[in-house]
Amino acid sequence: MIDPLAALIGALAGAILGSFLATVIVRWPQGKGVMRCRSKCDSCGRTLGPRDLIPLVSALLSRGRCRSCGNRIDPLHGRVEAGCAIIGGMAISLAPDLSGLGWALLGWLLLTLAVLDWRHFWLPDALTLPLFFLGLTLGIYVTDVSLTDRVAGAVVGYGALLIIALGYRALRHRDGLGLGDAKLLGALGAWFGWQALPFILLCASSLALVVLLASGRAKSAAARVPLGTFLSLAAVPGWLLADSLLH
Repeated sequence: MIDPLAALIGALAGAILGSFLATVIVRWPQGKGVMRCRSKCDSCGRTLGPRDLIPLVSALLSRGRCRSCGNRIDPLHGRVEAGCAIIGGMAISLAPDLSGLGWALLGWLLLTLAVLDWRHFWLPDALTLPLFFLGLTLGIYVTDVSLTDRVAGAVVGYGALLIIALGYRALRHRDGLGLGDAKLLGALGAWFGWQALPFILLCASSLALVVLLASGRAKSAAARVPLGTFLSLAAVPGWLLADSLLH
């Protein structure tokens, strides 16, 4: 049964956090401060007031444009806020306890990593390492996986992609796989156990292939693939597939 109050609380928390995460996604790759700087318009630099900072609502009232300069606000803000609201609402309503909070945190972090890798081919340690730690701690209340399998998943997930990355570099004398991808897969192993990793990789690879074919980029040997984006999107479906087939 879905608890409407819990869903509302989770959605509101997600929308508020999503507003911050969207700012992180926009500013962090540009080397701009996030924690100490007040929110500003990306175009004119005007400091935003409380009226401009209501998640989702402010963008609707202003029709997606800055009230001062009239320039278009990056729609990423609204999309991340909506995504985080949906994740928070679903997680907390379906499990209004510590496991629901764990699912919400996992979803929020994976959404942020997915967008960062899609836009900038970047999976920062400041996000993948906490995800790794949470998988070994809070993850115990989220998925029914033993600590031994979690540790093995972390080691196998990181080690497998690390070996591939080092092997590619040795053969081709250039980087073909970022270590951020290895750290992310290791973090997912810490959440879901080593048994789920082949299924997560299968789902991620299949999704990446579909996107590359649909965009026509599969024909280019130099096409870059944001593997972290597809790992993030495939994490939960891959685990559900593994859970259904192995149990």
